[in-house]
Order: sequence, then C-alpha cells, then structure tokens
Amino acid sequence: MIKHLTKAAMTAALLAGSAMSVAAQDITIRATANSNENDEDYDGLVVFKDYVEKASNGAIAVELFIGTQLCSGGAECLQGIADGTIDVFVTTSGGAAGIFPYVQVLDLPYLMSDDRVAETVLAGDFTRTMREMALADSGDTIRIMTIGNTGGWRNFANTQRRVQMPSDLAGLKIRTVVADLPQELVKSLGASPTPISWPELFTSFQTGVVEGSKNGITDIMNMKFPEAGLKYVTLDGHAYMGAIWVMNNEKFLGMPEDMRRVVVDGFSALQQATFASPKRKSIQAYSDFIAGGGDLYVPTPAEKEAFRDAAAPVYDWFKQNVTGGEKIFNALTDAVSSAEADLAKAYEADLN
Repeated sequence: MIKHLTKAAMTAALLAGSAMSVAAQDITIRATANSNENDEDYDGLVVFKDYVEKASNGAIAVELFIGTQLCSGGAECLQGIADGTIDVFVTTSGGAAGIFPYVQVLDLPYLMSDDRVAETVLAGDFTRTMREMALADSGDTIRIMTIGNTGGWRNFANTQRRVQMPSDLAGLKIRTVVADLPQELVKSLGASPTPISWPELFTSFQTGVVEGSKNGITDIMNMKFPEAGLKYVTLDGHAYMGAIWVMNNEKFLGMPEDMRRVVVDGFSALQQATFASPKRKSIQAYSDFIAGGGDLYVPTPAEKEAFRDAAAPVYDWFKQNVTGGEKIFNALTDAVSSAEADLAKAYEADLN
C-alpha cells in the first residue's frame, strides 16, 4: 500500500514538474501582417494572440507587428519565415505565387459558389494538401497553418460603365497583380490586364492608367477608390479572397505537443474570425458605396453563367502552365464537390 502510494505520488510529482516546465518555457511567436488595424488580417491576429496566450496559460507570448516593421512584401516576408526571423505571416495567393505558384488556384474564378462552400473547403483536407506541397517545395521550412479570408469576394469594379455581361468588360484596362493567372483571367474576358502596385492604384484610377480592378468592397471603401472615380461594382463573386497563414515549420515542430495543439486551435479561431469579419464590415461598406452614388449590380443566374463560360479556358491554362497546377486543381474541385454534397444533405434536413 505504501509502495503504491509512493509510486502514485512520484507520478503526480513528475506530471506537475512537466507542467511547470512547459509553463516556465518562454515561447514567443513573432507574427506580422502587411496591413493595418482596419483589416481582417489584424482581426484574425488579435483573436489568435488572445486564444494562444490564454490557452497556453502564459507559456506562449504572441507579438504582433502590423505593417512593414519586419518585412515589406510577400517574397521578403516568406523568406523571413523560411529563415526563422519571422514566425507567422499572412499572404495572399498573389504574394506567394512566386515561390508556390499553385496557390493561385484560390484565384481561379467561379469554382466556389458561396461562403458556406468556401469555408467548408478551406477548413478541410484541401488546405492540408497545399501544406504538404509547400513544405516539400520550401525544404520543410514554410508550413501553411490555415487559409482564412481577407476582404470577402473579388468582384469586378470600374470607372466607366455598368458591367452585366463579359462583353461589357471588353477593352477596359483592369488592374491586376504581376502574377500570370489574374492576367490570363482578365484577357479571357476581353479586357486588358494592367499590372499596378497596390499603393499606386488610387492615382492610377484618377489618371486613367487603369479603369477597373478585381477587389472586395471593403478594400474599395477603405482605400477611398470612389473618390478616384470608381463608380461601378458588379457582384460576380469570381474568387474568394483567401489569406494564407504560414509559420516557420521548425518553430512549430520545436514546441511540445500540447503547445502545438494550442497553436493549431489558435489558427482555427483565427480562421473563424477572418471568415466572419468581412461579412460584418461589408454591410457598412456597401451602404457607403451606394450612398456615395455608386452603382451596385447583381448579375442574374444566366449572366453569371456567361461569366463562368467565358472564364473556363483559364482552368486548362492553369493545369498546363502552373507547376503543381493539376494536382491542386483536382484537390480543390474534389473538395468543392464534397462540400456541395454535404451542404445539399444539410439543406434537405434543415428545410423539411
């Protein structure tokens, strides 16, 4: 009996010592986003920091660097993740395409129909497939932790006229990033892709260097683009604005398993926050756009189908020209089909 109690006491002491050891660890996560405090990325980081610090009982501290304090752009920041000088960073597909070209699959048009489909897909195995590909291509240094949202859905917006059909885009100079896929999409719709850096876009609208863009409404209003002449928005919802959250893989794997679980749960909370944030912010943004004289157009189902048909050649271009394109395209379309089937069952149960 005494021996049994002694062993139990020793086990308890060892467990307590282990817990104290973890609690005493000074784990600091340096997280950065090249945005500002009005952005969904910031909302996500605030939720991540709060969750991780509380759930780890103070064993993990999260330091936030908003803007360009640690790095000034996608390539530089991703290099910081690979080097370990930055622990967490959020990038768009355009910002990561130079290193991981297949992440542009998130910009392929009209593959995901609405928020429920997109959120189901991005919370599942599709993201794990992209993680495996990125780890392999970065020498196991850059780990995709989750994919959230940054601004809702991309829609066509312009300074010239209402766009109801793809033919209405003909000849318009549409701002894109430097990446190939957005340029191919704009060309497939008959418009002229014009790569312009984000900070230069306001002036480019004013001067007519570009006449349109592919943005979410919160970005349009936060950047005051209507003041530069942007008057027409067509809610074609051609792409979900995915935000790819990455972490230094060595930093993540170097943590005890219970702390890794906390971090994974923290990214799940972050993802949910970024899913929700654009929904709320877009309400006021749309209201302000209309109040300022903006023209907001919702395509009919037939018109939206015309956009899909016009953009369809981009799918084959992507699979044939982007390294890893066919693999990630199949992973996404399979995930979408599965999500749509699950949601159809849910509707059947909930509507009857």
